[in-house]
Amino acid sequence: MMRNLRAAAVGAAALLALTACGSGSPTDGGTTAPAADSESAASGGELTPIEVGVIPIVDVAPIYLGVEEGIFEEHGLDVTLTLAQGGAAIVPAVQSGQMEFGFSNVTSLVIGRDAGLPLKIVATGPQTTGEADDDFAHIMVPEGSDATSLADLEGKRIAVNTLNNINDSVISEGMKQEGGDPKSIEYVEMPFPDMVAQLEAGNVDAIGAVEPFVTLAEAGGAERVYGQYAEPVPDLSIAAYFTTDEMIEEDPELVEAFTAAMKESQQYATDHPEEAKAVLPSYTSLEQDVIDELTMPRFPQEHDVASLERVAELSLETGLIDEIPPTEDLIVQ
Repeated sequence: MMRNLRAAAVGAAALLALTACGSGSPTDGGTTAPAADSESAASGGELTPIEVGVIPIVDVAPIYLGVEEGIFEEHGLDVTLTLAQGGAAIVPAVQSGQMEFGFSNVTSLVIGRDAGLPLKIVATGPQTTGEADDDFAHIMVPEGSDATSLADLEGKRIAVNTLNNINDSVISEGMKQEGGDPKSIEYVEMPFPDMVAQLEAGNVDAIGAVEPFVTLAEAGGAERVYGQYAEPVPDLSIAAYFTTDEMIEEDPELVEAFTAAMKESQQYATDHPEEAKAVLPSYTSLEQDVIDELTMPRFPQEHDVASLERVAELSLETGLIDEIPPTEDLIVQ
């Protein structure tokens, strides 16, 4: 099993950071995947074509599953899912009208709103399981490390996929709650696919990993010491689907249809967890033995507003924003 999981790390390198600050673009390095039955749209003329920017990670399994199961068609939508390396490509594509909707982590959307970008959450995405020992994100330390808790990593080097974003924010909050000094942490920016090797090489003391890299790290002997999504913020909502204020004002029926389809897709993924895992090979290069072992996020229908507001507070406390945007500017309720 360990040999197979290590080999799968090469394929897993195709998975990229859950962040709106990633690199790449939908047309350069991304992959456009038509995901709905465009033939029925052409024959019946009843489906509205939309394009949604997503990232090739486990968190977006529900939207792929919803398209596959015909949920979006039932709501009159012919969906094209466009893979991009990160939200740095997705945000401008949505702003310009090239895409109707996009996927991003919530901290990036809070930062964007504070910076004046007219973006608003219309449907929720992944949420922590709330189980510190069984979540899809963990702080991992190498085998034999003296660190057995987050507090033990005070003054240490911790890898995160993007600096000044959701991961270092929640880790710092966790360190504070554990009685340590968050300012003592030296965060090292590093793509998720590079983290396991860098941990094994001793170049960092710990990694802020998400699935499938939690599973891959454990296969190499790494150990979990803290659930950075599960522990610092109750019911943390990590990411969401968004559009522009203009789209919400000019085509509310389209937004309502997308939101309703996403809610049903999230619920379907919740009710059919094995099917949610089974859809992963359709847009990632994960091997089946990794998929079998990894922990999936929760997929709620409704965004946790209290979680969103707490993320905004952490963003203010860590200096990522100048002021907290009003909740009504962040999310359609």
